[in-house]
Amino acid sequence: MCLSIPGKLIEITSQLDETFRVGKVSFDGIIKEVSLTLVPEANVGDYVLVHVGAAISTIDEEEAKKTFDILMQLDELNELDTNDSD
Repeated sequence: MCLSIPGKLIEITSQLDETFRVGKVSFDGIIKEVSLTLVPEANVGDYVLVHVGAAISTIDEEEAKKTFDILMQLDELNELDTNDSD
């Protein structure tokens, strides 16, 4: 199943310019580096939806938490925990 998973942008780790950026996103404590190219408006502290290693949109905190809780209940986050965290 193809899903986008909400996470909190905690750090910008690389920035070539305003468009080409990479950041660390926390998914309930699991940290992954993701491309921020599609969300130039995203800032540290924002919640983003991540699909196959790229943030595809920003989302408000309440909606992010609801979505994450549903994914946890559906047991759809196993793959997230098995990959390297950096």
